[in-house]
Amino acid sequence: MGWLIVIVGLLVPGLVATICWAPFLASKRLRSLFSRLPPFDSMGVTYVVVAITASLPYVLALVGVAATAGENAIWGPRILGVTLLLTVCYIVGIPLLGVFGLPRAGIDWDPTGYGISTWALLTAGAVWYAMLFAVPVTILGLVLSSPGGW
Repeated sequence: MGWLIVIVGLLVPGLVATICWAPFLASKRLRSLFSRLPPFDSMGVTYVVVAITASLPYVLALVGVAATAGENAIWGPRILGVTLLLTVCYIVGIPLLGVFGLPRAGIDWDPTGYGISTWALLTAGAVWYAMLFAVPVTILGLVLSSPGGW
């Protein structure tokens, strides 16, 4: 039963993000991206796996803060720090990975040639995805930083 709770705790945030980020799939380019990513031949399955996997750094960071905080620890600033770091990494890293990393790895997914509109689309998607986690986690960090917080 304990493992089931762990698995649910790891998967549910990613499943919620998968649903909330789904409007970006209206873009033909992003559908092309998810249809060309390995290891699945299905755009839908690949999308769900990528979206859940992309949520794990935020989830595991919270677990890490909780696991390394000692008794009477102040959690808020640590949560805020790791959230800021992850958010910047997502917003900068996802467009770079999509435009440079994937084509160099042999995954040529953008039929329009990786122009400025691709950068804008990937950046908007990265900001939206990061905010799905950063906003609630930042609120948690602020609450825990306040007097009377944990």
